[in-house]
Amino acid sequence: MQPVPTTTQHGATLLNSKETRFNLWAPDARIVALQLEGGETIPMQVDDKGWYSLRAACGAGTRYSFLIDNELVVPDPASRAQDGDVHSASLVVDPNSYTWRNTDWHGRPWHETVLYELHVGAYGGYRGIESSLGDLAELGITAIELMPLAEFPGACNWGYDGVLPYAPDASYGSPDALKQLIDTAHGHGLMVFLDVVYNHFGPDGNYLGRYAKHFFREDQQTPWGGAIDFRRQEVRDFFIDNALMWLMEYRFDGLRLDAVHAITDRSFLPELSKRVRAAVEPGRHVHLVLENEHNQASLLQQDYVAQWNDDGHNILHVLMTGECQGYYADYCQDTTQKLVRFLGEGFIYQGQQNRRGESRGESTKGLPPTAFVLFLQNHDQIGNRAFGERLISLAKPDTLRAAMALLLLSPMIPMLFMGEEWGSRKPFFFFTDHHGELADAVREGRRNEFAEFSEFADPKIRQRIPDPNAASTFEASCPDTTSKDEPRHGEWLALHRQLLSIRHNEIVPRLPGSSFLGASALGEAAALACWKLGDGSVLRLELNLGDHEVCIGQEPEAKLLFASSAVQQERRHNRLPARTALVYLEDTNVR
Repeated sequence: MQPVPTTTQHGATLLNSKETRFNLWAPDARIVALQLEGGETIPMQVDDKGWYSLRAACGAGTRYSFLIDNELVVPDPASRAQDGDVHSASLVVDPNSYTWRNTDWHGRPWHETVLYELHVGAYGGYRGIESSLGDLAELGITAIELMPLAEFPGACNWGYDGVLPYAPDASYGSPDALKQLIDTAHGHGLMVFLDVVYNHFGPDGNYLGRYAKHFFREDQQTPWGGAIDFRRQEVRDFFIDNALMWLMEYRFDGLRLDAVHAITDRSFLPELSKRVRAAVEPGRHVHLVLENEHNQASLLQQDYVAQWNDDGHNILHVLMTGECQGYYADYCQDTTQKLVRFLGEGFIYQGQQNRRGESRGESTKGLPPTAFVLFLQNHDQIGNRAFGERLISLAKPDTLRAAMALLLLSPMIPMLFMGEEWGSRKPFFFFTDHHGELADAVREGRRNEFAEFSEFADPKIRQRIPDPNAASTFEASCPDTTSKDEPRHGEWLALHRQLLSIRHNEIVPRLPGSSFLGASALGEAAALACWKLGDGSVLRLELNLGDHEVCIGQEPEAKLLFASSAVQQERRHNRLPARTALVYLEDTNVR
């Protein structure tokens, strides 16, 4: 299956080896000219909708910029690659220059997904990731998820400050190098997902407001400034064509859409999904996943395959660590009942009010467990801590093992964060590469975010929070992949391998058609949950994240898939010990 170049009105389109068409939507510019390397400047023609166009005699690799009103030189907002950073010239790219090897790859069905989130730069770049693909596949990972790649300012960044959505950041390598990574992953049977940001642009390098001010709305604000105006078709096409580029040209197997609750136009997300489904070849598996604080379960009925389940993470984190500040405060009351609702229904907030009196969420009735991506850690939940601590440093080992059994053996789709599988203790900090006043603002803003936390009330203590712009902050966030074979990491790696083997052998083949059967409380921080699998069998989880044993009913006549600790004697006496998980498969063929 050969990649299909994306047809888009935005940006530079290579017509043949010697000619390129350039388009720029600049309705607020008086005149626009194409500026080529060597200083040649060519006026562009404009239509009545503000589109500036030009066919020029130049081919792949040509450096170009746009000259706005004879006073401002800007890169192409739909640049496919940059000759340097976000303020540099853009490059004409040939989308067919890479020769794909795994042309018969059609992806994998969603129920087989085990996600592994990673940061390309921190993981050693495209080559560093490639060298680990075999190990990840052998462990039982079926999909890697890359944090955002869109061109950002500087040499290191989480990726959510991107300003040129079509251009993979030059510090990671060329577009063809990215395609090679994806191609190699497919050769290992691994899907590749990409985190995309369609809700805002970063603060450095976004020139759209100068010549296309209607890209944004003045009447609606987001944490990053004026909301993007998805009422305009030019804007909708800009982002939908971007999604199609990643899926069709780069052959990504799925996209995770960041913070879609900040997208104010409710019709955009269904349109994006519809156009993706229309473009994808028959028989190919492509998956669209959301991050959405609004818990809009209706979007998961047909448009999107799943959503990151922050509710699940948050209640588990509170129960494992006892932390109740910040956004965890919404999960610190009635914790056991919240655990039960999460296990039995997916989302905790399905229209209920949070501590601020705001209603949040929609009913999950009818959704399968696979509509929820579950995780114990991700880039946000580690990196948004002041000192980037991982869960292994915050929770008791046996509590973490019990939660890991839930993560990897429930019918929900599991996700790990890089280094989690071998028990890495290296932090993952928030890092950027800004300079001057912006660097100062980001550093102080980052530290002031924690002022409401009691342990950071003293400004002197907040000064200890790492500077996001310091090179050492990024370097400290890079997991040491060479250490995972050390004896102290072997136990965690073996646990993940064991659990993922059970998942793939016993659970994944039964996942299509699975459903929630409900959950009930067993005691404080303890619950019993059951799911009906597609073949009629029942998956049963007995989970106790508390510090005291709880009474439980008679042991089921079922196959014990996993016990997080040696509990045979206690379980026979109808007791579930503290910090323990038991997972059973009730299968008529086993009785």
